[in-house]
Amino acid sequence: MTQSTAIPDAPFSQPTDALDSFAPRLLNWFAENGRHDLPWQQHQTDTPNPYIVWLSEVMLQQTQVTTVLPYFARFMDTFPTVQDLAAAEWDLVAEHWAGLGYYARARNLHKGAKQLAEIIDETGDFPQTLAGWEAISGVGPSTAGAIMAMGLHKYGVICDGNVKRVLTRWAAIEGDITKSATTKTLWALAERLTPVDDSGRFAQAMMDMGATLCTRSKPACLLCPLQADCLAHAEGRETDYPVKAKKQPKPSKFSDALIIKDTDGKILWLQRPDSGIWGGLWSLPLQFVEKVDGKANTKATVKKTLASDDKPSNIANDVRSNEKVYETEFTTAEQIIHEWLIKNELVTESVSKSLLDDAPIKHSLTHFHWYLTPRKLAIEATQITELNKNLAAAEIDFKWLTEQTAKDSLGLPRAMIKILE
Repeated sequence: MTQSTAIPDAPFSQPTDALDSFAPRLLNWFAENGRHDLPWQQHQTDTPNPYIVWLSEVMLQQTQVTTVLPYFARFMDTFPTVQDLAAAEWDLVAEHWAGLGYYARARNLHKGAKQLAEIIDETGDFPQTLAGWEAISGVGPSTAGAIMAMGLHKYGVICDGNVKRVLTRWAAIEGDITKSATTKTLWALAERLTPVDDSGRFAQAMMDMGATLCTRSKPACLLCPLQADCLAHAEGRETDYPVKAKKQPKPSKFSDALIIKDTDGKILWLQRPDSGIWGGLWSLPLQFVEKVDGKANTKATVKKTLASDDKPSNIANDVRSNEKVYETEFTTAEQIIHEWLIKNELVTESVSKSLLDDAPIKHSLTHFHWYLTPRKLAIEATQITELNKNLAAAEIDFKWLTEQTAKDSLGLPRAMIKILE
């Protein structure tokens, strides 16, 4: 979306005086009550660094500040410049990101660092335009606007989740924020309110407003500098905004997480494909069990899954007959392991004799809930040799590591940490 410095003819529900006084009131509040000690903030420096703003903005997408702080510090310690991040091996980047979630962001971050390093080599500097930043992998209009405003001290407009919440309440915007028409309205309003000469501080103030006062539940309206003309507050309908279509119940997927140990007690780890869930991270071999729709009785299904202890490998053997499911739910490495288990008539076991300890790990993703049940299997030297040969022939990236070494040296999804613990 193209951002302009003014949209004089756009129809807004608020009167002109409220529109004109919005930024001054917000900036005065921010000066006294806003956060000024976050490590990526640039509004108090004359020489802003777009690298740290870009890095923080990517990390903060769908993630709270308190969660991001230690990850940001670790990244900056290991990758103090964008060139350092660009030159790093993916495994090191994945290890630093592990546990932060939404792993496609890490892939885009690493790719974006390489793009930025090339641009700096060619031009001597970071991109200086909105379009230039939007061309970087994983950077959308709001992130680009934040970098322009806060990372370069140029004009930039943001319209992220916090901003949308503030604006929909203040202007009582009834449209579904997932619809393009509402998105256009919100961007137009954000552009109208953003001061051309101080958009960096304004962007930070809007983020703080949404994060500290205009929160999802129990907004602190009595402390808000905008309450006098906030239409949602006037109607006592603050939590009715933003309007969003009710989500359908998420389906659930059930898989086994196989803890396959060699004669030294080391565990088999597989690197996930670049695309898809946990792309590029390391995981235990996963074996698909079943899926249920969002209306199914999940508790009953979990009990059913837990009770199937004597089923070979705890896997539905006929899954191979459904080629589409088999190809979709099993990575190439997992297909090899699945076939190898069946061929050798190997049976995985419960991790413990306690039903409670052996309960699935629930891992919620954007489109479904994933229940992962740990299962163990110890194999002999000849079996290890055969399995290694099968995986190597398919050019699969795998490692045999102890639990602690895997935690220390691999990028592991949080769900894998939970299983180990």
